[in-house]
Amino acid sequence: MLVISPDECIDCGVCEPECPAEAIKPDTEDGLEKWLEVNTKFADIWPNITLKKDAPADADDFLKQTDKFDKFFSEAPGEGD
Repeated sequence: MLVISPDECIDCGVCEPECPAEAIKPDTEDGLEKWLEVNTKFADIWPNITLKKDAPADADDFLKQTDKFDKFFSEAPGEGD
């Protein structure tokens, strides 16, 4: 999982169509308060990612799964760059 810092986002919308899981939503949509909190918290403590990497080999296995956050989320950070 990746997060985007709401303080650094310039609301250009470029990232939305680039996300293959369609997980990025504009913060103007209703009902996204949980995601604003998650992004705000973890953008401050997880390492920054500045290099594009290939998707994990099993990424497509997760595209259609529901409740991914509840099933798989961990507060442990990834490796970053």
